[in-house]
Amino acid sequence: MQADGAAAQAAPVRMRRVFYIPGYDPIHPRRYRELYRKEAAAQAKISGYDIAIARQQPKTPDQDAAQHGTAVQGRPYGWQVSACIDGQHTKTDFSVLVWSDIVRESMETSIAATYVQLLRTAWIYITSGTLRRLMWLRKGPVIAALYPVGMLLLQALLALILFGAVSAVCRALMTQIVPQLWWLVPLPGWGLGLWASVALLRWFKVQDGRFFAYYLMHDYAYSAAAHGANPPALEARIAVFKQEIQRALAEGTMDELLVVGHSSGAHVGISVLADVLREGLPADAPEIGFLTLGQVVPMVSFLPCAERLRADLRYLSQRAEIAWIDVSAPGDGCAFALCDPVAVSGVAPPEKRWPLVISAAFTQTLSPARWAALRWRFFRLHFQYLCAFDQPGDYDYFCVTAGAQTLRARYAGRRASMSRIDVAASKFTSVKLE
Repeated sequence: MQADGAAAQAAPVRMRRVFYIPGYDPIHPRRYRELYRKEAAAQAKISGYDIAIARQQPKTPDQDAAQHGTAVQGRPYGWQVSACIDGQHTKTDFSVLVWSDIVRESMETSIAATYVQLLRTAWIYITSGTLRRLMWLRKGPVIAALYPVGMLLLQALLALILFGAVSAVCRALMTQIVPQLWWLVPLPGWGLGLWASVALLRWFKVQDGRFFAYYLMHDYAYSAAAHGANPPALEARIAVFKQEIQRALAEGTMDELLVVGHSSGAHVGISVLADVLREGLPADAPEIGFLTLGQVVPMVSFLPCAERLRADLRYLSQRAEIAWIDVSAPGDGCAFALCDPVAVSGVAPPEKRWPLVISAAFTQTLSPARWAALRWRFFRLHFQYLCAFDQPGDYDYFCVTAGAQTLRARYAGRRASMSRIDVAASKFTSVKLE
């Protein structure tokens, strides 16, 4: 999995194109632009380099609409980056491949439908044996997956308790007021109790920005809905993403094309790049890098009908045309940290090259004070890969996306983390025939 000497001595990158694929996130992609702006400035100050971002000049009317916040399904939203790192000047066109509209649509369910999702998703993961095997790898992300189940059940229990309390109080009052109508006494209490319990459940849903129970439940339910197969809307969007990347490759104006997949965006990116490579690259294709961050691939690839994803994992892991680096950290309880997604899914071929699995080592790259402040903020830590580090090691998101080295050259000769997990753990290893 080490790059050859020629790659290590590659010419500096003057122009790069980055395609960022977010995880299961309903928020407008401008959030990622502002995060990049803020954190790039912080990292530049820490590391002593120059970096600035500006609005991307749209190439099409659809992209112009996207830059102004208009919902354009599947069209990129982006910005331009200018950087001077280690004396080398680089320009980067940064595009977010948008699927937030699909996420929002999948989250538009009633309270009752969410509880049906809970039961169905739990049934799929438990009866297929997937949950048990995921726990062999990392307990953190499994606990994160169980959190919305526990929280939603707790909310339902509190609503039930409230129903009982309100009903009892009303019954006691009605018994004193109209004792002669004893047979009607429970009815007002039941009605008021039902109203109160439903109001409580609605309040919990409105406050989900604090609890994340509905959000996470929808996330896991979306992946499990078809037992690991891509929902039709996502499959169609993967085809759009493939076309966007092929269009960029056809332009032939860049030194590196870099695809970044964060969280659930990692397994989307795997399928997108696999499709791009299967259809062939232009003769003058630039260096292609693939960076996966905080991946949760096993949550999908371990499911029985994930033949498409497992086939893409197997295929991509052999390709010499790309450099695939997988970055995670044991401190991230929402990711399958240091789990080789190809190997643990049981589809590693004899010719496996990728990914190179390395650690972001939060306990070493964040200052003690910052680590203490973030340690229990699980969702914030899951986004740390996109943020500044106090003491960056060999992983610096902004050097990777805006620096003068290709991803392959940057990690040439780098050994995989000694703590990586690369033992096959999935019960289901069938792949989709090409």
